[in-house]
Amino acid sequence: MNLFDLRGEVAVVIGATGVLGGAIAEGLAAAGAAVAVAGRSVERGQERVAAILGAGGTAAFVSMDASDRASLEAGRAAVASVLGEPTVLVNAAGGNHPSVTVTPENPFEGIALDAWRQSLELNLVGGALLPCQVFGGGMAARGRGSIINIASVSAHLPLSRVVAYSAAKAAVLNLTRFLAREWAPKGVRVNSVTPGFFPAEQNRRLLFGEDGQPTPRARAILGHTPMGRFGEAGELVGATVFLASSKASSFVTGSDVVVDGGYLAQTI
Repeated sequence: MNLFDLRGEVAVVIGATGVLGGAIAEGLAAAGAAVAVAGRSVERGQERVAAILGAGGTAAFVSMDASDRASLEAGRAAVASVLGEPTVLVNAAGGNHPSVTVTPENPFEGIALDAWRQSLELNLVGGALLPCQVFGGGMAARGRGSIINIASVSAHLPLSRVVAYSAAKAAVLNLTRFLAREWAPKGVRVNSVTPGFFPAEQNRRLLFGEDGQPTPRARAILGHTPMGRFGEAGELVGATVFLASSKASSFVTGSDVVVDGGYLAQTI
């Protein structure tokens, strides 16, 4: 028995038009799942689908705005029509916004409430809450499913500067555990993956200067990471495939799989 064989699964990856979500989508497809590449960018979504099809996988792009319930409902219907009823959901949408980044010029006490709400809307409401409601309800009704929320090391240890992002991701972890308890009797497992530092669109300017060299913040991160390097997007695939597989992780729910090069294990 292949514990990591996902043939027969229909996986929806929201945020698959990004670097990390895209790598996860390709990894799930390589394991045999039919993958709905979900996001707002048609161009990047179609590129990701083409890569999956080119590697022999099954995929389709489905336009979705994770912060809009009507968009998610329409997306769910489209996935069911094209690929089949979803059995796996990966919530990989989210990111930090400069307006809620604490700096000497933008101190915490000056953060606008609207900007704070926008960050929670992006990372908590759209990043987990609404997709779990829209897709998780159907899974629970059918008695089968796996939901994987993408958290962050900042949910465990609040990072300097990204206060709203850290607070939202901490809430994602709490929501994950609540839903794990709520839906376990209905056959739906809910877990999270906590990435460490993976260069992507939303954090590249914080990590690298215009000359391509690590910023002081990046050097501090690397000094706090026992493995001494940043993660590569493909290194999130194994944890996600494990949690998606009803054979490999059949008794795993309410758990958080940390993929951080030892960042959370480091003290001094």
